[in-house]
Amino acid sequence: MHSESEHSITLPLLSEKDESITMPLVINVVTRYWGEEISLDNGVAVKNYSGLKGPIMIEGIDRAEKNGFVSYIYEGSMRDLKKRVDQGIPPIVITPGIHETIQHATIICGYNPEERRLLTYVPRPDTVGAIPEVKFEQDWKQDGMVTLILIPKDMGHLFKNEDLRFKDSNRICFEAERLHLQGNSYDAIDKLRKAVETDSENPQAWCLLAGVYNELNSDEAVLCYEKTIKINQKYYLAYRGLGNYYLKKKDYTLAEAYYTKAIEINPYRFGPIYKNRAVARLQLNNNPGAREDLIKYLEQTPNAEDRTNVKDALDQL
Repeated sequence: MHSESEHSITLPLLSEKDESITMPLVINVVTRYWGEEISLDNGVAVKNYSGLKGPIMIEGIDRAEKNGFVSYIYEGSMRDLKKRVDQGIPPIVITPGIHETIQHATIICGYNPEERRLLTYVPRPDTVGAIPEVKFEQDWKQDGMVTLILIPKDMGHLFKNEDLRFKDSNRICFEAERLHLQGNSYDAIDKLRKAVETDSENPQAWCLLAGVYNELNSDEAVLCYEKTIKINQKYYLAYRGLGNYYLKKKDYTLAEAYYTKAIEINPYRFGPIYKNRAVARLQLNNNPGAREDLIKYLEQTPNAEDRTNVKDALDQL
């Protein structure tokens, strides 16, 4: 039998202070694991993201590549994650967030074959996260099982003959997301159109395209969200996006229905979705349901800025 230590990677211990807009913590950890320390200076990039607080993944990828790394962004699998760990390569994965964070990037640093658990990087001394494989895979599927590999260029031969699904279109998606965050929505649409032409079955590309259309109040959003769901029936963000679309259209019945579908997929992923469903339910004269949702919103959004107003609303229901 194999011990856990035979299937684990020791990563450098960093914290949130080692993160910036242009250098996400997970990328900083991985590049330092490979022996490269990249500065956290945001430089001109800060000016390109007005009001944005969180890191931009593609900015970190670009900076890593300028410092001698090569990246691969593709649809992974449980087998692939274990293969990378056993190669000594720490994969970064995109998974559901919690509270007010809709998505989260984490590093897989090992697995326990006896307990069937994956080990994830936690930026605290002598600490790792142990997640049952079944639970992890179930959650990971909600975002298309996106995997990011960063390795030194001289190791690129390891991936020369790899068939990495959605590798090209996922890269385009990350680049389009940057354009969108910079306020260049139409350029982002052009990029994402290229992504779905490159890989028509990539749910991430369709959902990101739908999201930009949604913000522009374009009916094209519905077709793109529906395409996403056709490809991946567990794609949480597509159901939430349709809920947002129909809420803006004041079609409260459909808004409630799609929010409910998202919540059924993952009831703990994103606290604010309960407030949105409460709004729809109030318009449908479902006050008891709205009350339940506002209570859940406060429970799952501990740092809600509108907590006082929501409590006042609850007193009226």
